[in-house]
Amino acid sequence: MPSTQTTPALPRTPAPGLQGPWRRVLYVTLYELIAIGVAAYGLAVLTGQGAAHSSVASVVASAIAVLWNVVFNWAFERWESRQAVRGRSVRRRIAHAIGFECGLVFTLVPLFAWWFNVRLRDAFVMDLALIVFFLCYTFVFNGVFDRVFGLPASALPAAA
Repeated sequence: MPSTQTTPALPRTPAPGLQGPWRRVLYVTLYELIAIGVAAYGLAVLTGQGAAHSSVASVVASAIAVLWNVVFNWAFERWESRQAVRGRSVRRRIAHAIGFECGLVFTLVPLFAWWFNVRLRDAFVMDLALIVFFLCYTFVFNGVFDRVFGLPASALPAAA
């Protein structure tokens, strides 16, 4: 007959979060791998063009997004580190997601207009579904990423 005794759980001390360049590399890699798959599928459905054609646009958009991600997050974390209130509230996460996505709109809509041979207005309408998806995706991904890997140093409470 098996023993019914259980070993008491050891207290968990939170591990320090992943910091520095490795945090950014892991963040961008995970984010973009998921994004490429979803965007390729979404663009193929929205445009009625083949998956191969849409996948090329998705990979190029991903490369642009990676560069923008590095620049935007560097600037955001620099701004964030100078704020009196630390942490990442829902409001700050929303501002982060909107700021990031707005920067992409200015580059990706013209790219999609050219690649899919449509007017800018049509590319924006086509991209609207992706914009809404990515606003939600960015918000959720950042929350999950921070929960799994810890907050970046810029969002940690100041040491006493």
